[in-house]
Amino acid sequence: MTGGTLPFDEVWVYEIPMRTRFRGLTTRQGVVVRAGDRWGEFCPFLEYDDEESQSWLDATIEACSGSWPAPVRETVPVNCIIPAVDPAQAHHLTRSSECRTAKVKVGSHPASLNEDLARVEAVRDALGPTGALRIDVNGAWDVTEAVRNIGLLDRSAGGLQYVEQPCQTIDELASVRRRVDVRIAADESIRRAADPLRVSLAGAADVAVVKCAPLGGVRRALEIIEQTGLPCVVSSALETSIGLVSELFLAAALPELDFACGLDTLALFEGDLTTAEGAIRPRAGVLRVPDRPPAPDPGLLARYRVADPVQEKHWLSRLSRLGAGSATVKP
Repeated sequence: MTGGTLPFDEVWVYEIPMRTRFRGLTTRQGVVVRAGDRWGEFCPFLEYDDEESQSWLDATIEACSGSWPAPVRETVPVNCIIPAVDPAQAHHLTRSSECRTAKVKVGSHPASLNEDLARVEAVRDALGPTGALRIDVNGAWDVTEAVRNIGLLDRSAGGLQYVEQPCQTIDELASVRRRVDVRIAADESIRRAADPLRVSLAGAADVAVVKCAPLGGVRRALEIIEQTGLPCVVSSALETSIGLVSELFLAAALPELDFACGLDTLALFEGDLTTAEGAIRPRAGVLRVPDRPPAPDPGLLARYRVADPVQEKHWLSRLSRLGAGSATVKP
């Protein structure tokens, strides 16, 4: 692609099937771009408007510029992610991941509590008593539900490390935090907020969950982390290895890393855009920071190119509207 504020030498729109429905998705779509010898990924969720998507493009441009700060650690511990699946599958996913920390999705529908309790019990059994177990609610509860459910799930889990985004608003998070003994972590209240610092100013969270793609890149995310003054968990925005490496470099650049990070998300995908050698996949619950970010494999780019021309046009139009020029697709 040429023209606009950034000349991209290649643009590929991809679609990769998910192993299990996650965040309401059965496939993941996005765009990977090349500028010179560097690659970046642009994959804001389809419901995000142009204003919210702009920071994702800023992160893409940063990745293509190669301007990340130097890492201060060579490895990053990660948690496995357990979708809203049955207990047997949750147990299998936890054991097979070899991670010592698990994040379990709960609150997937209004009557999910009994399913959530069973899933959490299965994950605790798979982790053993010394593993760390955290839950992610994605803002599904009101304050009353959150206080009740957190108590029940904390007992079922044999102790929760933290509860991520139990309610939607910052005021609700602050109210829940005052009424429970479990740490509260904020995700959407940071990455989707007009002011990502309001969470800490309102006393609404003990932990900040940070994703560099929606915050505008690694350097911008580091600034926000420093200003919040909260312990941080770096998490994936559901990218392929091309974008996930940015999140890994963010975690590697943090002065302190108190918690395992949410970067084992390729396990949710049926495929990737890089070969196994370059994939951002953990071994024994740990990711190693690569010497150089991975590049896509041409054969995998072709395999996972989005088949629907309407969807392809949608993604290229998003790039164009955001000032990235008039995109053309690599034939």
